[in-house]
Amino acid sequence: MTMIVFLVSLCGSMVIGMPICFSLLFSGVCMMFYMNGFNTQILSYNLFAGADSFAMMAVPFFVLAGEFMNRGGITKRIVNAANACVGHVRGGLGYVSILAILLFASMVGSAVASTAALGAILIPMMVRAGYSRDKSAGLIAAGNILSPIMPPSVPMIVFGVQAGVSVTSLFMAGIAPAVYLTIALCAVWFVIAKKDNLPTQPRQSKREIARALFDGFWALLLPVFVLIGLRSGMFTPTEAGVITAVYALVIGLFVYRELKITMLMDCLVSAAKSSSVIMFLAAGAMVSSWLMTVGNIPAIVTGILAPFINHPVLLMIVINIIVILVGTAMDVTPTIMILTPVLLPAIKAAGIDPVYFGLVFILNNVIGLLTPPVGTVLNVACSAGKINMERIIKAVIPFFAVECVILLLLIFFPVLVTGPAAFFMGK
Repeated sequence: MTMIVFLVSLCGSMVIGMPICFSLLFSGVCMMFYMNGFNTQILSYNLFAGADSFAMMAVPFFVLAGEFMNRGGITKRIVNAANACVGHVRGGLGYVSILAILLFASMVGSAVASTAALGAILIPMMVRAGYSRDKSAGLIAAGNILSPIMPPSVPMIVFGVQAGVSVTSLFMAGIAPAVYLTIALCAVWFVIAKKDNLPTQPRQSKREIARALFDGFWALLLPVFVLIGLRSGMFTPTEAGVITAVYALVIGLFVYRELKITMLMDCLVSAAKSSSVIMFLAAGAMVSSWLMTVGNIPAIVTGILAPFINHPVLLMIVINIIVILVGTAMDVTPTIMILTPVLLPAIKAAGIDPVYFGLVFILNNVIGLLTPPVGTVLNVACSAGKINMERIIKAVIPFFAVECVILLLLIFFPVLVTGPAAFFMGK
């Protein structure tokens, strides 16, 4: 009965248009009343505890770093460097887009932010070069699924806090799947470029390539520095967020000189607004998570999934089907916050590595960003590409299909995640 109260109150409040963070709080209050234990002190304590996390402090810093990079010329130089290297091959701007997304992802970790930043630059560039507007927008939308998988990643930080697992381990586990997705997207784009006979650009001279790489040196150095620092233990993910933000600020102000002092307040306000949504979600999720534990909901879910406990692959398939269905109607962060405490006991009972599960779980969630009706990334790409939802859905299907294939491969062959992760962690 406790689970019914939770689901009805949560889903009912979302159906009537209540923001998810308030829906989480409302469902928690409803469970409190049902269990005859409403206590404002417990409610307020858990509300503050949800956001009072050292690991969660990384979120606003990475969001702020993204603002500094967009306005400080770092994003533009990443695109220019990628274009100089691969822009001359058939459909080259598509490969430029994928490479730029991969590099940008390794500094921001948010699919929506990456889509907004790169879509505004790359989609018009591809259209001017004679590419299909629909397919260009579809590639940008599907490619930005890399952002929450390539470290650093905001969803990984959220999952790490909720599940109590190492965020650094999650970051290292994300490198190989991000590479798999990059190769898969390039393969699909290769077929599209050949089929549509996309135009080529003139090959740039060695001097022009060297100039573009030199101009983008400081932008390209940042992801390498962050990954080496995390791998070596020089700094924690939270400290990496601070370092990334400060680095982007210094480069934008004093090296590229495109970021002006007058822009700083706008950057801070924009980052604060974006971060506050995530932090408040974390606070509301803590209330509902605590009450779900008190109401024994995780144990109930584990009991429901008990027939699959001895079959880890089958369990992962069932869970991922649930996540896909939830992901069509809910964004990544609230899905992670709601489902993690519910599903984790079953995962541990089945002997599945929580880091491996976290990576697959997050990938499944971010693929949901390409599914209507919510489809946050789709909406942002539609805006950047100036097309409607129907057109972009059709264009994104081939990329979506290959990303689902990668997800299935990771489910059936966990070593594709655990093997490279152990290597990057030095184990």
